[in-house]
Amino acid sequence: MPPSAMPHRETRPIYAVTLRLLAMLAGAIMFASVKWLSEHGVHIVETLFFRQLFGIPIALAGVMLGPGLGALKTRNFSGHVSRATLGSLGMVLNFGGYILLPLAEATTIGFTMPIFATLLSVLFLGERPGVHRWAAVIIGFMGVVVIVGPGHHTGVTSLGIAVAASAAIVTACVSLLLRQLSHTEESSVIVFYFTLLPLPFLGLAMLWFGQAHDTATWGMLLVLGLVGGLAQLLMTSSLRWGPVSLVLPMDYSALLWSTLLGWLIWQAWPGPSTWVGAAIIAGSSLYILWRERVNHRQSIDREISVP
Repeated sequence: MPPSAMPHRETRPIYAVTLRLLAMLAGAIMFASVKWLSEHGVHIVETLFFRQLFGIPIALAGVMLGPGLGALKTRNFSGHVSRATLGSLGMVLNFGGYILLPLAEATTIGFTMPIFATLLSVLFLGERPGVHRWAAVIIGFMGVVVIVGPGHHTGVTSLGIAVAASAAIVTACVSLLLRQLSHTEESSVIVFYFTLLPLPFLGLAMLWFGQAHDTATWGMLLVLGLVGGLAQLLMTSSLRWGPVSLVLPMDYSALLWSTLLGWLIWQAWPGPSTWVGAAIIAGSSLYILWRERVNHRQSIDREISVP
């Protein structure tokens, strides 16, 4: 169904915000599970495979409760393949960042995604951000410098920062791809194909990396897949019921959940530089989001004023 023919959807702001907050909690649990599993001898290939495998029922439920199974007959299969390929790379890097860094620091570096999305929109979409957005980008990178500078929290390594920052860059690329794919595809369908398509390749890799595990580890792998799929579904649904400008700022609640889980499981508490850097990055990203909203409203006003 073309964008112009998409039916008008009711807006439910409180419901949308609640879904997004729950999505951030589910995502934080997923990344904590990834870190726990890596410390208990689970290879990252196994983690990726079971994340996708156990996420299939959740993704399928999202399609059935949304547009229905008929929506899976897509005319843009190549777009789904591109999204799944790039998304899988992003997932590898994201998981790697959380394995190498404390939860709070890895989450904070992930907040740089809107900053990289701005840079990539210039390179690939020909957008021309104004001085306000460029200033926000520069300030955001200053926040990263604060985190990785002298006096940072124990456990923050250069390799971990590099992997987490690479994850943010790839995730920004995925966001640009999703802009195009969402013009013709339902969000739940995109999530389903992202979950399904990498499985054959991961299943083949499991011939070399699959291992036997104890009951606790299998239970955590199941939790990983279920909460990972639930996080995807909740994030998708939140954007269905609320505008981006309202919903996306809720993502910063992930830092609170990650900090709490890091303290409960690993007794790790972020240092002062992480809190300062997080505030700088969050402020710059929120400002970018606000400028996007302002520019969007101005473009609408100009279209209305044209006779």
